[in-house]
Amino acid sequence: QVQLVESGGGLVQAGGSLRLSCAASGRTFSRYAMGWFRQGPGKEREFVAAVSWSGSMTYYADSVKGRFTISGDNAKNTVYLQMNSLKPEDTAVYYCATKTVSYYSGSYVYAEKGAYDYWGQGTQVTVSS
Repeated sequence: QVQLVESGGGLVQAGGSLRLSCAASGRTFSRYAMGWFRQGPGKEREFVAAVSWSGSMTYYADSVKGRFTISGDNAKNTVYLQMNSLKPEDTAVYYCATKTVSYYSGSYVYAEKGAYDYWGQGTQVTVSS
């Protein structure tokens, strides 16, 4: 079992920045690819960004490309999402997720919700106009 705890959400004005963190605990000696998803009011949960276990590959939704940056620190079992130039449409609950990967899949990234094994409880991000 892996437990994920997100933090760093809050209220920010449009154009501002926030950095989300996701700390993993439990069975963290395995290899994990990580992802961030979000769910806005009345919307389905959607992909935001992903990073491979090796850290060499990242992938972003078109809506956040150039504004958000995902990064991981395997030593701290933590993944981050730096969000810049925030827009009101970025308002959502942000979730981190993790997927166990093999040695040979260490450079893969995953954008599908169903690919992930564990999810955090989410952190609210609200962007005011």
